[in-house]
Amino acid sequence: MAAIFPSAEWLDAFKNKLNSDQRYAQVAKNWEGDMYFVIDPEGNLAEQMVMYLDLWHGECRAVEMVDDIAKYSPAFSLKAGYNNFAGVLTGKLDPMQAMLTRKLDVKGNMAVMMRNVPTVLDFVRCAREVTSEIL
Repeated sequence: MAAIFPSAEWLDAFKNKLNSDQRYAQVAKNWEGDMYFVIDPEGNLAEQMVMYLDLWHGECRAVEMVDDIAKYSPAFSLKAGYNNFAGVLTGKLDPMQAMLTRKLDVKGNMAVMMRNVPTVLDFVRCAREVTSEIL
């Protein structure tokens, strides 16, 4: 199922993709850490959106559109303007390059992120596959 990013439907489709994708399950089997996507308003996005993903050993245990950013204290937070998130999802922006150049601002243990580059890249592959269009 493909959906428009960002939306609750997209988040649900992404969770289903992560939980049904055998390659992701294998690549991410050692991943431990939940995260926020903090999407700042830009372009067609009028207000900040926050998406929560609970990722654990190749499984996405929960997703949620969050109104109060203080609700969780995730291991990682990826923050960027809408256009940079859209760039990653459409393949116009390399996710690792975006992190290294701070186009995607990462909060959390960067050593863990860098040790898990294959997991990060497969996570992005799954996100791209469920994105039918961007706002």
